[in-house]
This record gives sequence, C-alpha cells and structure tokens, in this order.
Amino acid sequence: MTTTGEEHTGAGSGPWWWGGWRSAVLDAGLALASAFECGGEGVRFAHDAGLPAPVGVAFGTAAGSVLLVRRKWPIAVVLVSIAVTPAQMGFLMGLVGLYTLAASELPRRITAALAGMSFAGMLIVTFVRAHQSVVDGDVPMGNWLVPFASITTAIGMTAPPVLLGLYMGARRRLMESLRERADSLERELQLLAERAEERAEWARNEERTRIAREMHDVVAHRVSLMVVHAAALQAVARKDPEKAVKNAALVGDMGRQALTELREMLGVLRTGDGLQARVPSVPLAAVGAAAAAAASRAAGDSSGAGEGPSLAEIDELIGQSAAAGMVVALSVEGDMRAYAREIEQTAYRVVQEALTNVHKHAAGAKTYVRLAHRVSEIAMQVENECPPEVGVGSSVGLPSGGNGLLGMKERVAALGGVFVSGPTDAGGFRVSAVIPA
Repeated sequence: MTTTGEEHTGAGSGPWWWGGWRSAVLDAGLALASAFECGGEGVRFAHDAGLPAPVGVAFGTAAGSVLLVRRKWPIAVVLVSIAVTPAQMGFLMGLVGLYTLAASELPRRITAALAGMSFAGMLIVTFVRAHQSVVDGDVPMGNWLVPFASITTAIGMTAPPVLLGLYMGARRRLMESLRERADSLERELQLLAERAEERAEWARNEERTRIAREMHDVVAHRVSLMVVHAAALQAVARKDPEKAVKNAALVGDMGRQALTELREMLGVLRTGDGLQARVPSVPLAAVGAAAAAAASRAAGDSSGAGEGPSLAEIDELIGQSAAAGMVVALSVEGDMRAYAREIEQTAYRVVQEALTNVHKHAAGAKTYVRLAHRVSEIAMQVENECPPEVGVGSSVGLPSGGNGLLGMKERVAALGGVFVSGPTDAGGFRVSAVIPA
C-alpha cells in the first residue's frame, strides 16, 4: 500500500516509488500542469519583486514540479505549497498536496497541523491582497467584504481537498481490509477443505475397519463351528451314524446362516447392474450398517436380528460351542441387569471371539467363561486350559487372520474400556475385558 492508501496494482512494475506506470503518468501530468501554472504566475511574482522574468518563471516551474513526488513525500509538497503562497502561485499544488496528505497513512495530527498552516497562510495572503486591492481601488468592495472573502477563499482551498482525501483514504483502507479478509477467508476455506478431505479419508478408513470387523465377527464364529462339526462328522461317520446325522444337520444350518449373512453384506457392497441402477452410490456408512445388522444375527435368533446380540444370549452361544465338543463352563457374578445396546453387543462379541479362538488354537481344552456385573462396569473373562494334546487345534485346519484380538480391543476401547489378552502360566490363554456401564 502506498502512502496515499492506494494498493500496489503492479508491485515492482512502475518506476521508482510508483506501483505502476499509470500512477507515474498521472503524477507526471499533474506536475507538468502545476509547473506551467507556477511558471506563468512566476512572471507576475518577478515583476512585483523586481526580478527578471526568467528568474520568476524558473522559480515557479521548479516549485510546481515538486508535485511529482507527492506520493513519496506528501509533507514536502504541502510545505512547498505553503511557502509559495505569498507569491500567489501553487494553487493546484496546494489542492493536490493536501488531498494526498489526507489520504495517506500519516498520523492525523500531522495532517491537521499542515492543513491548519495552509489555511492560515491562504487566509493571511488573501486578506492582505484583498485589502491592498481595496485600498488601491482595483476592486470595488467594502472593507467588510475583505474578511469574508479571505475566510471563504481559505476554506475553499483547504477544506474540500482535506475532506476528500480523508474519505478516499478511508475508502481505500476499507477496500484493502476487505481484500485481505477475502484472501484470508479463501485461505481458511482451502484449509477447511483440506481438513474436510482428511476427515473424510479418515472416516472412510474407519468405516472400512468397522466393516472388516463386523464381517469377521459374523463369519468367523459360525465357520469355525462348521469346521469343528465337519471334523467330528468325519470321525464318527461310520461309528455313530446318528451323531453323524446330527452334526451334518448342524453344519448345514450354520452354513445357511453364514451364507444368508454374507449375502446381505455383499448385496450392499456389490455394485452390479441391478443394484447400480437402483442405488447409484452406496456410502460406506450404509455398508457398515448392513454389516452390523448382519453381525447382529450371529447369535442365531431371527426374532431379535435387528437389535443385535445381547448378554441374554450368552447361554445359547456357549451351548453352540458345547455342541461342537468344547468343555465350557459359565459363571456369573452379581445381578444380571440391562445395559446399553452397544455395551451388551461388545460384551457378547468379546466372549464369542474368545470362544472362536479356543476352537481354532486350543481344541479340546477346557474353557471357563466368567461374567461379573458390578456397580459401574461389567467384566468378562474367557480362559482356556492347555490343550490335552499338542496340535489338536491345528488338526482341524482352522485358518487365522490375526484380526480377532485386534477387533476385540478396538470394540472395548471405543467404549472406554480396558482389554487384556495373553498366555497363562499353565499354558493356556486368557482374554479379559472391563467395560464401563
């Protein structure tokens, strides 16, 4: 911003102190006009002072040319205009100088002081000249008109440029402030857009993780039980046909349930022709919701499928594992009460995944499931003893993706709980979780 409050429209594009060539041409034109004016008035000044006319012209031309530096040194321009006021020259320079001074960034006390000096100088000079003209008889006016003419002339030569300069300076500063605010707002909007994109990416990653966790919870438990029952079916197919038929029926039921749940989730994930025509864009949130809804039916109760598993279905969950050949014991401490749906679902999933891991890695090991209903929390623990024979779990051939414990920890941590898992001194494995109620 220049001293007149004008914006540098082309920073570095103009010569010397000008911001652009347009400003330089304007100031040069004003300085040329002021030089002609002062040079012409210098003839009369030289005549009155008894000097040669060329001296007066040169003096006036030099004084008027000072207007060229009005943007860089507005105080100097006003002082020169005040200095040449007794010679009755520099009126254009005085007007433009006061305007430039008022529109600049200089302190207002300096503007007021110089404007007052210019007013006083113009008042005195005009009064003296008018009084002399009345005395000499050159101007037919009464003595009472001399002060009026002097004051009017001084105000007319001082007040309009100062007021206009103050207005233009304030306007330019306001425009500059608005431009700065607009630039700042644009930068903030760009930053917000970047942050929004980052948050969207984070949300997508979180939703993918949730979908993977829900699908794991839906599929892993049922498929693990299917594999266990299939292995048992293979072992007793010839020795106990009745038990083999029962195991085959269980495998079929679990397989159908798992396929139904997978079909629901994949139906949302799929972007085939039919689904794409009906739903052009499926957000990840819808996928996660479908995955959660399918996961809620992992307990096998179709009547409560929409609400998700609860602690009331723990007995059925343990019964499924017992039917697959696991020796599992359940103990409950405290009075059973209703919790928030998220808490009951998380507690159920922790027990479910822990039992699934026992099927995978410690088949045949005796397992203890403990629930503790406390005043402000619910605690659960699933602990299995050392398998009776090394390699029993692996003989069934259950694969492990390594996401079960991680998913349990994420679920519990999301509710502000504590999750701990690790081997025991007796060679077994323990999974513990405490969730605030």
